[in-house]
Amino acid sequence: MAKRERTRAVRREKPLTWEEVRSRNSVERIKHEKQPFDLIDELPRLAETPYEAIDENDILRLQWWGLYHDKPKIGHFMMRVKIPGGVLTAEQLRVIGRLSVEFGQNKGELTTRQCIQLHNIELPNLPEIFQIMKEAELTTAGACGDILRNITSCPVAGIDPHELFDTRPVIDELAAFFYGNREYSDLPRKHKWTLAACPHHCNVPEIHDIGLIGTVQDGEVGFAITVGGGLSTAPRIAQSFGVFVRPEEAREVLQGLLDIWSNDLTYRRSRGKARFKFMVDDHGPDGVRERLESHLGRALTPLKEAPTPIGRTDHMGVHAQKQQGLHYIGFPVFPGLITGEQMMAVAEILAEYGNDFRITREQNFILTGIATADVEQVIARMAALGFSLDVNPVRGHSIGCTGNPYCNFAVGETKPRLVRLIDHLEARFGEAIADLRFHLDGCPHACGQHFIGDIGFQGTTKRTDDGKIQAYDIFLRGGMGKEAAIGKPILRRVATDDLELYVERLLSLYLSERRSEETLQQFCAAKSDEEIVAVMEGALSERSVG
Repeated sequence: MAKRERTRAVRREKPLTWEEVRSRNSVERIKHEKQPFDLIDELPRLAETPYEAIDENDILRLQWWGLYHDKPKIGHFMMRVKIPGGVLTAEQLRVIGRLSVEFGQNKGELTTRQCIQLHNIELPNLPEIFQIMKEAELTTAGACGDILRNITSCPVAGIDPHELFDTRPVIDELAAFFYGNREYSDLPRKHKWTLAACPHHCNVPEIHDIGLIGTVQDGEVGFAITVGGGLSTAPRIAQSFGVFVRPEEAREVLQGLLDIWSNDLTYRRSRGKARFKFMVDDHGPDGVRERLESHLGRALTPLKEAPTPIGRTDHMGVHAQKQQGLHYIGFPVFPGLITGEQMMAVAEILAEYGNDFRITREQNFILTGIATADVEQVIARMAALGFSLDVNPVRGHSIGCTGNPYCNFAVGETKPRLVRLIDHLEARFGEAIADLRFHLDGCPHACGQHFIGDIGFQGTTKRTDDGKIQAYDIFLRGGMGKEAAIGKPILRRVATDDLELYVERLLSLYLSERRSEETLQQFCAAKSDEEIVAVMEGALSERSVG
């Protein structure tokens, strides 16, 4: 991963006080007036109060219980189930499906943070919903809000023959300690960790606040750490922290990093600067490490060599597990949508034939523990439910954020628009685009990770003589893994009706002129912005550039 040479100069000023922070930042004041986790004790009151009469501050506090306004704001909510590493039992999946059917209009979606989201949830139903979830050992606590979000991982941790070691015990330890922990429920803003020993780095540590990457040093397994990654309106690629951490040290080190960030009021003054990546910007990885070592009272083990991924994977299809005679099967769920009825039906198949249901970063799922003799039967039954393996792999790679019609931030279509785009490109190019990744977001928050797709799209609007229309910015040169980079918006405000043609022109040129094994990211990096724009706008013929 590329390392930034300079860190931002830290301005020295009089230390902030909590009083000043709360006067400048209304969310800090709201959290101080009532601890958001305490709202659970007021659920009966909220359930009986007409939606219009509920204090908007309490609506904000509901984020700590995994709830956001659905669009429009008329009393329906998105509810996010927080699932460590994205792993569910068949019974837990069945329960979430049941909740979707009974309370969420039979709708659900898989997320890039390995959670499941339901929509159309009404507050009067929360007491019953939370009781059902508690009985199934499920929770929404800390799925949203200024808190440690869901810890993500490789979706085949513990079963992949190629992993360096099984990281599940570390994930379980971290989730047991931090999930629902009031001491760490008031961070400056959301905070994201990922942890895996997948040799492909499929969990993209480069875009996380903190990434733990499995490695081996001097014959001992442990983690290299990256810090300061993140997307949204100030995207960053994480940098090496330069330390080697043994599995038994992971919680102490991560807890220390949370402590020094959370206790520095500099990062609570403004919501726009309340992310861990800005501390890394200000002090650099070395400066943050010095603060951590001072906090811990000991030096950390230096990292001798940063691990690099061996390539890309989405873990789709049939694969042998390290457990003899068992397989895992990855099913594309394009574009990440799954009904409650489908969840319950998948749970029934899983209970009969397998072990776990696991969610991937690409909004797909994996069934584990399938015996060799049952593989074909499971594939056939899943296809009958609408989850076929016989699809173009691009459908398993491509990501669309929640967007319209549910998200209040989205300014354009997301999942339906991505489906139309892929349908068109698949009809035009077929298997030639199988390895490409298209990421489409409805706003700059980048829940669909458009900054690191082979081609990324961010929803916007465009003014015309007939008024404002839906449009998209097109991002190129982004990537992950060995070529981790933040994409650049090469074209702005491309009308939605022109999107297919613009992308088709670029891919026609790429597929006809690329060198062997050349990625789209490398191809675009070798051309100027002006050349690419000319091709996509049709000003030059497809073969006249380069």
